[in-house]
Amino acid sequence: MSENVILLAIDGSTGAERALAHTRRRAELGGAKVVVAYVIEWSPYSFNTPEENAERHSRRESEIAKAHDSVIGPALSYLTDGGIVVDSIVRHGNPTETLIAVAKETSAAQIVIGRRGQSGLKSLIFGSVAGNLIQTAPVPVMVVP
Repeated sequence: MSENVILLAIDGSTGAERALAHTRRRAELGGAKVVVAYVIEWSPYSFNTPEENAERHSRRESEIAKAHDSVIGPALSYLTDGGIVVDSIVRHGNPTETLIAVAKETSAAQIVIGRRGQSGLKSLIFGSVAGNLIQTAPVPVMVVP
């Protein structure tokens, strides 16, 4: 890891806002670069007609643009206002697998993610992205409450 890189996973939730604020403070203190990542859940495993594929591609492009406008853009502004070097990535895929791939690609020293506070049956059956990252990420994961 040649430089101090923090991978910040955000999703527009209040937990992500807390993780963003925490990451800014850490980056300001340690001079870290921040890579802001937004993952749009997307499964490549579906069989579509050519028309459905064209519509799906259009929808993907629209989702990426919306993510940049509503989530990534404000986060980048907040971080750069603090004098932090930032980059951003929006991808489709399984959130845990995609974030691990991005961490490896960017040589991240750490992944920061906010806790969404999901509870109940869904969390017990499927787990959470934060929980899955803690168990499988190749770098330390900080979950901001």
